[in-house]
Amino acid sequence: MRNICRVCGHSLGAKALLSFKNMPKGAQNLPDAASLSKDRGEKLDVFGCPGCGLAQLSVRPVPYYREVIRAAAFSEEMRTFREKQFSTFVKKYRLKGRNVLELGCGRGEYLSIMKRQGVKAFGLEYSKSAAEYCRSLGLSVERGYLSAGSKAIKHGPFDAFYMMNFLEHFPDPRSSLEIMSANLSAGGIGLVEVPNFDMIIKKKLFSEFIKDHLLYFTKDTLETALRLSGFEMLKAEVVWHDYIISAVVRKREQPALGSFYGSLQNIKKELTAFLRKYRKGTVAVWGASHQALAVLALAELAGKISYVVDSAPFKQGKFTTATHIPIVSPDLLDLQPVNAIIIMAASYSDEVARTIKKKYGKKIQTAILRDYGLEINN
Repeated sequence: MRNICRVCGHSLGAKALLSFKNMPKGAQNLPDAASLSKDRGEKLDVFGCPGCGLAQLSVRPVPYYREVIRAAAFSEEMRTFREKQFSTFVKKYRLKGRNVLELGCGRGEYLSIMKRQGVKAFGLEYSKSAAEYCRSLGLSVERGYLSAGSKAIKHGPFDAFYMMNFLEHFPDPRSSLEIMSANLSAGGIGLVEVPNFDMIIKKKLFSEFIKDHLLYFTKDTLETALRLSGFEMLKAEVVWHDYIISAVVRKREQPALGSFYGSLQNIKKELTAFLRKYRKGTVAVWGASHQALAVLALAELAGKISYVVDSAPFKQGKFTTATHIPIVSPDLLDLQPVNAIIIMAASYSDEVARTIKKKYGKKIQTAILRDYGLEINN
């Protein structure tokens, strides 16, 4: 029994939401006459994660959980639905001629449809016989499964992927999705479908619980699982007679933060130029906020600033971290005057500048550190 959420890692607790006795061992590998005497029903506990809300089973996965097994009879209604769905997906996200991977492609039922949409279609399937069958149809399919320690997927990186009613079988969905993300190009798109637990709840479909399905997703819990795995959900809708949640996702990229270094160098340059105009020990800083402390340290102002003025009594008599500049009361401006003050008081900077100007006039030159640089007041 697993007592940890398969998505967020939160403890599931000891009490199950539901507990069924005499449940089937699985939906596949049905007993034949020879094995019938050994077949027994099993207890099935359904837990709800207090952390992310995901409903899930605590049992070990069925032996064939890595394989995609679809009903042999592939209905025309489903075929028509998938053709329209895949066509729309390919056109909307401009995937023609680009690499698209199906995770868990089974015997190629959907992969064949996707290939006809003009993409470079590839499949990943754990079942050896299914993978060989796909290749006999001329489909490009590799045998494999995304689990912890998996390497790069052949033919990647991919511009898009899709997985149809497969994620709910995964014992470790985050690891698998994170590996998929690592095999996507920047901004890669995904189409992820799972059974709709909202509908199961609404219709009280107790028969939908089965050992094969370890996870039971609502729209909210699906979005949480995808977000924690490195994706952002672009849209989610209920399809196929309300049985399926169909979500389009995109690989989440880390924000480009390199420009922060440029901003730092610009401010450092402007502060250095300003300080050169004055003798050492004749320039102070007003403000000992966390922003000011960071600027003082990163701009290397230790030994270049006489003192730091701050109105907060609990900071006075202390020193700035990293740069070790004394923090003083505004009264020190009268006892130990300076020629210039660099104001680093964030949203209070203009108010401080007016206060200094009113009391000292042109005796003290002020400059306000803005987000874009140093603004020298006349």
